[in-house]
Amino acid sequence: MGFTCYPVLKEFLYLIRFPNLMLIILSQALVQASLLSPGVEWARITELGFLVLTLATVCVAAAGYIINDYYDVKIDAINKPERVVVGKSIRRRPAMFTHMVLSFIGVALGFWLSIAVGLINLGAVLLLWGYSARFKKMPLIGNVVIALLGASMLLVVAVYAGKLNKITISYAVFAFLISLIREIIKDMEDVRGDASFDCRTLPIVLGMRRAKYVLYPIIALFQAFLLLVILHPVTDLGFDVYMILFVLIPSIWMIVKLVRADRKRDFTFLSNLGKLIMLTGILSMLLLNQ
Repeated sequence: MGFTCYPVLKEFLYLIRFPNLMLIILSQALVQASLLSPGVEWARITELGFLVLTLATVCVAAAGYIINDYYDVKIDAINKPERVVVGKSIRRRPAMFTHMVLSFIGVALGFWLSIAVGLINLGAVLLLWGYSARFKKMPLIGNVVIALLGASMLLVVAVYAGKLNKITISYAVFAFLISLIREIIKDMEDVRGDASFDCRTLPIVLGMRRAKYVLYPIIALFQAFLLLVILHPVTDLGFDVYMILFVLIPSIWMIVKLVRADRKRDFTFLSNLGKLIMLTGILSMLLLNQ
């Protein structure tokens, strides 16, 4: 029976984007242990309130991935036929039921923690539904929505702790910009399937070449923000070197690859590079001296 259940479990873990959920958990843990503490205090991530907060965030995010795949069955059959789960390995009705249960748990736990966290989680659930049903088919709006949600997963930790400060806001800005860049690149990656179902994403409306012209200044803004952080007198040499080597230089390489990108695999590489930059940027929290 274990061998029978394994393929279904594997498909479910893909459906909820398990690696992405692990990145969310890591990000929130680093905010809790590093940004909200003098030094790095790993014991803080074992606090009950934080564990409940992270569980609530993961439930909301997982529900968002499920509803996105629920609406994108036909599009995904073209863009990534080998990865279609809803309607294939997992039926549509159980998928929708799971989405609703996870959304309810995420919002309920949020309100149990505080009204502010509950409202943030409720807003995230509604935005994720709106994104999947409508916003993602509109130029740039869907990209901005996902980028805002990426920033909120960091801010909600500080909001719950009552310690919203310049450092947490700076990392939220970082998450917003790199998420926005990556979402536009993913639209370029999926342009074939999106165009088949009348989606109005940026590369479809403007064309691939002009969409790049929109993306270049956003990446430049991201790099300017990185330089502002690196040159800030509060950061030390170790942090600055790390940011240059593992965040700034990869973002420059992203522009070089973007200029030449014209095939799906090129944009897949750029999307993965964006995720790597997100990871290395989040890990830099460990190097901050406070």
